[in-house]
Amino acid sequence: MKVFVTVGSTKFDALIQAILSDSTLRVLKKRGYHRLVIQCGNSAHEFVNFVDGDRVHKVEQDGVSIEVWRYKPSLKEAFEEADLVISHAGSGTILEVLRLGKPLIVIPNPTLLDNHQEEVATALSELGHLKSCTPSQLPTTIEGFDTTSMVPFPPFDGNRFQRLLDEQMGFV
Repeated sequence: MKVFVTVGSTKFDALIQAILSDSTLRVLKKRGYHRLVIQCGNSAHEFVNFVDGDRVHKVEQDGVSIEVWRYKPSLKEAFEEADLVISHAGSGTILEVLRLGKPLIVIPNPTLLDNHQEEVATALSELGHLKSCTPSQLPTTIEGFDTTSMVPFPPFDGNRFQRLLDEQMGFV
């Protein structure tokens, strides 16, 4: 099984460190994940310092095959191939993954725009669409993650905004 990790377009070393920790790798292997693909963005963790441009580097650690790259024009294929996605809590990434029906664990990046990712992550976690945690909680979150209890994300409804606007304006 495959895990895909994305930090988005920024630097999020805490997520990279958390996913590459011995305890997280042990839990991933225990849960049956043997392939880990990481989009590391601008992260500077010592493990990914060997990444040069967009070259893909592969290694094996603790029985888990690890592939690391910085950026690709689209993450859609990586999301589709993943059995589990672990991500920063960017709203675009969250929506794309949830619309694909993939299990999702998010770790808000507190260094961005007044910690706005925390609000999105908390709200969607409370609705049961994903799990949210801190970097230090990642191993236990993965270990206890029950994908069968997740609430499916509603499909896109292009008319919803118009209906909400009509209600607010008193046209309904």
